[in-house]
Amino acid sequence: MKKTEKILKDILQGTSDNNIAFEDLCQLLKALGFSERIQGSHHIFYATGIEEILNLQPKKSKAKPYQVKQVRNLILKYKLGGNEDV
Repeated sequence: MKKTEKILKDILQGTSDNNIAFEDLCQLLKALGFSERIQGSHHIFYATGIEEILNLQPKKSKAKPYQVKQVRNLILKYKLGGNEDV
């Protein structure tokens, strides 16, 4: 299992929102086709065909749990993360 597949599985399960590494979350979003723009500590992700813009900031080396939930909701809403995407 590739690392992005494991991270996707962990995010979709929703049982370890407190334990997702920020860098892994960023890599997953890039693998799903998002572009990244960085302004200070803010990592802003956007993609064609996706209305929402994700504005993520790390909490030390981890992703903030509420932001992991935002990513999960976005993945489910737009049906991202099929095997062909990651």
